[in-house]
Amino acid sequence: MAHTDKNTVTILGQNDVQGLEIQPKEDNNTWVPVVIPEGAFVAIVGDALKAWSNGRLHSVRHRVVLRGEKERYSWGSFLMPKDGSRVEAPEEFVDKDHPPLYRGFTYADFLSYFVSTLKDDALDVFAGLPDVVDDRDQLAVN
Repeated sequence: MAHTDKNTVTILGQNDVQGLEIQPKEDNNTWVPVVIPEGAFVAIVGDALKAWSNGRLHSVRHRVVLRGEKERYSWGSFLMPKDGSRVEAPEEFVDKDHPPLYRGFTYADFLSYFVSTLKDDALDVFAGLPDVVDDRDQLAVN
C-alpha cells in the first residue's frame, strides 16, 4: 500500500530482493524503483520531519512491489519525537521567503488523527496553515 511515513525518519534495510519504489513529488503517476545495494539501508523522511523542517525536507510516498518467486525480507527502524514533545519549525526555518507551513502539534495528537482518518494527506489536513500573506506586500498593492 503506497503511503508516506508519519514519523520523523524511517531506516529500512532488506535482503537482496529489491521492491521498494518511490513516487516523485512532481508526478503522481510514476513509480521509480529504489535499488538498495547489499548491506546498505535507506533513510526515508517522514511527515513529522517535513513539518519540523517547514517543508524543506519532503516525505516521500513509497510502496513495495514484489516480482518473482524469491522471498523479500526487510527491517525497519522508525524514529519519532519523544512523548509529549511538540513538532514545530525552529525560527531559523521561518522567514519572509519561507512562511510557516504547519502549526505546531504533538506527535501523539497527529498520530491519533491519522489513525482515526487514515487520510493520505493527514499532515496537511491536521496541521497545514493557509497561505501566509506578507503585510508589506499587501500594503504595496494598496
